[in-house]
Amino acid sequence: MDAKKKDKLATAIIYILVGIVVLILAGILGNILITGVPHLSWHFLSSEASSYQAGGGVRDQLFNSIYLLILTTIISLPIALGAAIYLAEYAKDNWGTNLIRTTIQILSSLPSIVVGLFGYLLFVVQFGLGFSIISGALALTFFNLPILTSNIEEAIKGVPQDQREAGLALGLSNWKTIRGIVLPAALPGILTGIILSAGRIFGEAAALIYTAGQSGSTINYADWNPFSPTSPLNVMRPAETLAVHIWKVNTEGIIPDATIVSAATSALLVIVVIVFNLGARYLGNKLYRKLTAAK
Repeated sequence: MDAKKKDKLATAIIYILVGIVVLILAGILGNILITGVPHLSWHFLSSEASSYQAGGGVRDQLFNSIYLLILTTIISLPIALGAAIYLAEYAKDNWGTNLIRTTIQILSSLPSIVVGLFGYLLFVVQFGLGFSIISGALALTFFNLPILTSNIEEAIKGVPQDQREAGLALGLSNWKTIRGIVLPAALPGILTGIILSAGRIFGEAAALIYTAGQSGSTINYADWNPFSPTSPLNVMRPAETLAVHIWKVNTEGIIPDATIVSAATSALLVIVVIVFNLGARYLGNKLYRKLTAAK
């Protein structure tokens, strides 16, 4: 077999494998959406969850999931960005840098239940934060940091060296070159890291069971004082997310329509992740064009 035939055969095998992955993904998403979307309604999205009676919704769980995502991103993004800039632009290739990268890889491979128990012992018990949104956000930061740091570092390294040299040739300092040239050029890769970490945050349940809690407090959406016990912005209140709600309904739920609620919540979770990904990519591309004057 000559080189051209081998190349065509390898290309065909790759296309077949990619097609299998796409079909599996489409089958999973299709099954979730087909099963759950018919049960989605405004009443389901705007009403409280029910513990005993049928007809409950996921209003609070949806808000808690989005709020946890925003809070976790606010905490983890500056840390990951600083670490990635250091590793990509300033760190020398020595045992210290290798140790940092190894630590990042270890963090990314930790089971979520281990991180949850660690968060419970440290934030809930030791720091006295209790089952709260802030405890959950701090625990989820351990999931975010490895993904964000690795993706941002690779995105920064992917910027051509010529752009750095051009900035330095114009008399810019190293930091101004990074801030004004490198980071805007690396924005698509940075955005990819944010999207990947966001998907993990939305779908995480084990770590939040031990930190954010399995139940929610009474929320008054007319009270936006973050220090009020009934405010949705209060970071010290317990918060059940969509993923935790799905787990709870399937394992401990005694409501008559548990199957319907589980299917509808799963479909809503998938839709929220898809909408967030598309929205983040749109805003990221728009910001990238603005910062780099690209068409």
